[in-house]
Amino acid sequence: MRGGEIVESSSERLLTPGEVAALFRVDPKTVTRWAAAGRISSIRTPGGHRRFRESEVHALLRGEDVLTAERPTGESPRV
Repeated sequence: MRGGEIVESSSERLLTPGEVAALFRVDPKTVTRWAAAGRISSIRTPGGHRRFRESEVHALLRGEDVLTAERPTGESPRV
């Protein structure tokens, strides 16, 4: 489930909105808006905070479209 997953036991590092914002050089609120709009997937901690998979964030930084399988054909990311 995109955007509403609960944190699973995984070895992948999860980033906070502030950490993602620093990588993209934007405000953390912008990252939260991207997640709400479906431009980047996020998961929720048991406390309700958003976290982002490090591998996905780095793929986006490289210009890869990591949400292709979940996006209707012809629609491109706006991150």
